[in-house]
Amino acid sequence: MIKKILVIFKKDLLSSRRDAMATYIMVIPLLLATGITLFAPGLNDTTVKLAMLKSDDARHIEYMEQFSKVELFSSMDELERRVAKRDDIAAIVPSGHSYEIILQGNESEVVEEYAVQLNTLYELGVTREETTARLISFGRKVPPLKAKLVNMLIAMTIMLAGMLIAMSIVEEKAENTINAINVTPISQTGFVMGKSFLGGVSALLGIIGAVLITGFYDINWFMVVLVGLTSMVLSLMIGFLQGLSSEDVMEAAGSVKLLFLPIAGSIAVYEFLGAKWQWTMYWSPFYWAYKANNLILSKTADWGTVLFCTAMVLGLSLVVYFAAIPKIRKGLS
Repeated sequence: MIKKILVIFKKDLLSSRRDAMATYIMVIPLLLATGITLFAPGLNDTTVKLAMLKSDDARHIEYMEQFSKVELFSSMDELERRVAKRDDIAAIVPSGHSYEIILQGNESEVVEEYAVQLNTLYELGVTREETTARLISFGRKVPPLKAKLVNMLIAMTIMLAGMLIAMSIVEEKAENTINAINVTPISQTGFVMGKSFLGGVSALLGIIGAVLITGFYDINWFMVVLVGLTSMVLSLMIGFLQGLSSEDVMEAAGSVKLLFLPIAGSIAVYEFLGAKWQWTMYWSPFYWAYKANNLILSKTADWGTVLFCTAMVLGLSLVVYFAAIPKIRKGLS
């Protein structure tokens, strides 16, 4: 049985190497993870940007780099063109024995006030060591935006696994091999498991790769894998249903994209609605998966909560699975 499942997996793997869309589905989570790593701000990153001249005093530039993102320019013309762009950035340039703040005029007050106060502190000779400010921690260990983006990427990766299976089923239909399984030694259950193998493996590798690329090395990996495996049950099953009911690849891909609706709804309710409205998404396994992954990535998860969320994901997915078994068997017969 296992040998036959691996034969199907090998066939799907070879087919995916020739299909540009299948390759794209398997690679895109890693590319997006790289983008998140490059552009998502860190926990203590400042969003204030300053433009300065390279000819400015080195101590002045070094001081400003401690508290803001500094961009250096060779001439005033380059600096002024940078300030004139649409984003918020202030320029600080030498003017006699003092400094001049250059603004486009439409920057937020925060940027202007920050630039003025920061330069005033420099001219007064104030250093970090001399400050009386105290740092108060709210228990944040991971950049909140980065954790949310990675969590959304995990949900998308699981959805793409369903799309990969749907495309594989459509290919089997195009080659007229679906009916042939009924006269082969492998059972329908074995065929379903074999066709699910590629989607499951690609999703699991995509999740692990995305988490590693984005720098979440010291999380509980057993929790991540557990939530990922249980979450895939629903997407793999939907991939089968859509593949059996679709006539071509584009129709199958479009149908699976409908999964974005409950995924987006689950994320929106969890992030934007108050506690009294969370029950509106208790029916969605994606809600429980997102909640569990959010706790894991923020390093505040405990096994009791994760196991409860996992049980909800698996239970809701199995309800849909058993309801869909007759349709799957009919499509394979």
